[in-house]
Amino acid sequence: MDIILKQDVDNLGYRDDLVTVKNGYARNFLIPKGMAVLATSSAQKVRTENLKQRAHREAKLREEAETLGAKLAAGVIKVGAKVGDGGSKIFGSVNNIQVAEAVKAALGVELDRKKIILKGDAIKEIGTYTATVRLHKDVAQEFQFEVIAE
Repeated sequence: MDIILKQDVDNLGYRDDLVTVKNGYARNFLIPKGMAVLATSSAQKVRTENLKQRAHREAKLREEAETLGAKLAAGVIKVGAKVGDGGSKIFGSVNNIQVAEAVKAALGVELDRKKIILKGDAIKEIGTYTATVRLHKDVAQEFQFEVIAE
């Protein structure tokens, strides 16, 4: 079944994308939750008109995302964590929420915590780690952050 997405759906597509999914997934989940509409001829005409109008805005948003990505890659992000007596192991673990707060404190930029992906397993020691953030549907930036003792 062909549908037009009304919002971004993880592992499926982005807003105004035309995708093919199984009938049950569309009828029982996407359409009732307001995430998609059937791809009728009139809906496709509306979609093409929306895409034309949004093309200029998307280019501007992509440029902003690229400049923000360059700023992230160049900046030094430090995440503070409480450490034990040994000095290298931290209590608990560092997650994407703490990384988002550290980016906001260091660069003054608020990132959506759901779009930050930490590489590897849980972060339980002091050191330098890598994360990826999706700033735009076409722009994903990898950056490094350092976990330090508070």
